[in-house]
Formats: sequence, C-alpha cells, structure tokens
Amino acid sequence: MPSRTSSALLLLLFLLAGMVSLHGQTQAPMPDMAGPISTDRPAITDSSVVVPAGSVQAENGFLETRSQGQSVGDGPEVLLRIGVAKKTEVRFNLPDYFQNLTTGGAASGFGDFAVGVKQQLGPTPGGFDVSAVVFVSFPTGANGVSSGGYDPGVQVPWSRALSANWMAAGMFSVYFPTQGRTRNVTGEGAFQLDRQLTKPWDAFVEYAGDFPENGGPRHLLHFGTALKIAKQQQIDFHVGVGLSSAAVDHIIGVGYSFRIQAIRTQSTGP
Repeated sequence: MPSRTSSALLLLLFLLAGMVSLHGQTQAPMPDMAGPISTDRPAITDSSVVVPAGSVQAENGFLETRSQGQSVGDGPEVLLRIGVAKKTEVRFNLPDYFQNLTTGGAASGFGDFAVGVKQQLGPTPGGFDVSAVVFVSFPTGANGVSSGGYDPGVQVPWSRALSANWMAAGMFSVYFPTQGRTRNVTGEGAFQLDRQLTKPWDAFVEYAGDFPENGGPRHLLHFGTALKIAKQQQIDFHVGVGLSSAAVDHIIGVGYSFRIQAIRTQSTGP
C-alpha cells in the first residue's frame, strides 16, 4: 500500500496548509456565525447545500456490512468538506480502512482516496435546494479493496420542505466504478422522508436503488437518526436492510461530525 496512499495523504495536507496560509495573513479566525451543521451522513442522500465559506466540516463514522455470509467493518469514513465560496465546497474522502470480520485479514486494508467539488445551484423554482457533486477516486488502496482504477462519479442531491417538521429529499447519481478491466456504469436513485422530532433531533426513512450495467439491481431500505449535541456537532445512527438478492443483507453504522469556522469571510450582501 502504501506509497500511493501516503502520497495522497501528503498531497491533502499540502493543499490544506496552502489554503490556511493563503488566507491567514489577511484574515483572522472568528466564531462560526452560520446556521446549524448539515451533513451528508448518515443518509445515502447527500445534503443539498454546501458548507459555509471559510469553514471546515469533518464527517466521520464506522459501518458494519453483512453480505453473502461475510461481515466487513470499515472506518473512520472521513469526509472533509471545505467551503471555498458562498456556493462551492471542495471535498476529500480520506482512505477508509476495511476489515473482513469473518475471515480476518483476507480482503482487508485501506480503500481509495477521492477528491470532489460540490456546487450549490439555484435559487430554483418551487422551493427546492439542489446541488451538483463531481468527484474522482484514485487507486491508492490495498489489493482486494481498491478498485484499481480512476473512478469518476456525478451526484445531484435535492431537498424541499413539506412543512415545519417534514422534508422530502433525494439524489440522482451516476458512477463509473472499475471492475476488472472494464467499467460497470451504475445509476443510483434515492428518496428520503425526514421528520424533525425536536429542534436538534431528526429521523428519516430512505429507499436507495443501484442499477449497474452488469449485475442485478441492489435495493436498500434505510433508517436513521441524527442528534445535534451542539450547534456545530452531530452524532448519528443508521441501519439498512437489502431488498434484493444482489443487495447487502444489512448495514449498521454510527457517526460523529463537527464543523469549525477556520477563515473569516466578508459578507457581500447588504
């Protein structure tokens, strides 16, 4: 593994250090004045909004997946989201470690590193929030875990408030994963209903379906909840069950996310 993973991590650290040094000479740290944290996890459907400009958000978690008699655990599922403009963020998926809990060391190791950009669109008619995400993963992972290719993808998450306590959301995606020496182009659709139980606590039910070019469809029914333990901190729990033979048997996960305002930004509005 290794050298490629180390190079990717060094590149990430270099980029982060460059951003801080670029702004640090003229802008001082300040308290976060934006709204409460909004995360891409634990739902499959991503948030339809970007993180505030000048902020850094780290979303983390651990997941256990049971499929075809094998259980795999992975973590820490780190997604770094950095607000670089009012409607733009850059995204880094750090290599996740996968451990085969059934066979031990077989097919275990770090996964691939990915870089992406999220652009919030709109305003859109009808009260919808919509964003577009483009990303590419790099083959930095271990043998048996990495796809072995440079895999791009596109996601379009959306959401709309139905009432003071109910929200509908969803996401349309196309992925181009490498499998063997070919790409198995996969379309994905997800739909979510979210209920605000109290001001800091919500729960959701979600359907997600993957439709690969090669192989059967993978249908998943997904449930989860998230609690904001502070304005910029969140814990979550989620479970999912497969609804088709090609899908996983189940998934169970927990997570913790936080956001900090690293760079002072100046308002352009009145």
